[in-house]
Amino acid sequence: MLRLAGVRELAPRHDGFLLDQWGVLHDGGAALPGALDCLARLREAGKRVVILSNSGRSGAANGTAMRRFGIEPHLYDAVVTAGDDARQALLERSDPFHRALGRRALVIARDEEVSLAADFGLTAVHDPASADLVLVLSLDAGRRTVSDYEALLAAARARDLPMVCANPDVAIVRPGAVVEAPGAIARRYEAMGGKVRYHGKPDAGIYARALAVLARSGVAAPRAVALGDSIVHDVGGARNAGLACALVAAGIHREALGVAFGELPEPRRWAEFAAEAGLEPDYLVGAFVW
Repeated sequence: MLRLAGVRELAPRHDGFLLDQWGVLHDGGAALPGALDCLARLREAGKRVVILSNSGRSGAANGTAMRRFGIEPHLYDAVVTAGDDARQALLERSDPFHRALGRRALVIARDEEVSLAADFGLTAVHDPASADLVLVLSLDAGRRTVSDYEALLAAARARDLPMVCANPDVAIVRPGAVVEAPGAIARRYEAMGGKVRYHGKPDAGIYARALAVLARSGVAAPRAVALGDSIVHDVGGARNAGLACALVAAGIHREALGVAFGELPEPRRWAEFAAEAGLEPDYLVGAFVW
């Protein structure tokens, strides 16, 4: 594994960059220091950039949201999301799991996103007794926690409802904190004995979508690198897809690694962390900076 001072050391090695959002480009409140400059420099160097996110919302919706942080469309080629992957699977129903699902969904999401169930070909219901499945899209961090859904999950489990998780992240970076994410709800449901189908990283399928975008620009998989802040989702996902990968140390693992923004962990602490995770990236960088 190579310890890097910045992304500029990756540029000569790779032509395509698959970038995570939260903890890499922004924290949900603002672009992270140096991120806009780094994106601009990658584009100036002729690199292709796909933002690969575990967001339960569409790529288009994420693109609109990122403009609030100054992440404009000219800085990347496409946004590929777990939400889009789940949406296509539920609309097409080409595999046995999704084909067997009903159409009435108990939706776990921010209040304003419950209506998005219609985009998945589903009807949102509010009572587990009338639902055919559970659809997890988002978690209103700061207002709700996984424990707030305990009774709802227990009622769904009592009916053996299958769950589709369109955002498998268990934690995300928020301004000044690392908070629970929708995947933590799905993990809790699994712990109850519930059946869950995850969409997004670390599943290799979402990488195939992103790599197809790069391929249209003439970038083959061996010249691509995935960069994110989750050892499980970003590093594990890249490994599942056979891709080179870089981990941003000062993301969701910053406390575990004992680092502040832009810092690299002390080698012994990193070795202990990587050994426990059972995964190691090709590159380690303090932040998404040039």
